[in-house]
Amino acid sequence: MFKFIKRIFAWWDGATLGTLLTVKRRAEFIFKDDFGNKYYEERKTTYDGRKRRWVTYSGYADASRVPPEWHGWLHHMYDDRPNETPLLTQSYEKEHMPNMTGTVYAYHPKGSLWRGGQRAKVASDYESWSPEN
Repeated sequence: MFKFIKRIFAWWDGATLGTLLTVKRRAEFIFKDDFGNKYYEERKTTYDGRKRRWVTYSGYADASRVPPEWHGWLHHMYDDRPNETPLLTQSYEKEHMPNMTGTVYAYHPKGSLWRGGQRAKVASDYESWSPEN
């Protein structure tokens, strides 16, 4: 029962019941990526001549979890589906990573309070004035 109620109201944790019904009624399944996101495309063209496209997230709804090639397809930057016609990648490109801010995997530079809070001394450091000295 709780899962059903969560599907109705919890848009941030996967698709709501309304979204799932709309996608089921109007769209066809296209692909499921490595993150578990599912991509759909509308069966009919809309008033502007394009087919509407959706993504339903696996778990927490965070747009940074959509890889760049699927982001481009969702926003009609190109018509070819990335699972059929992969984008050319350069040797210097890294694998896609979602935004890890706010998680235990977030980047913390040297001197960050999360890494102990001690940074190396630099020439521009100063000592505050004290009237006793």
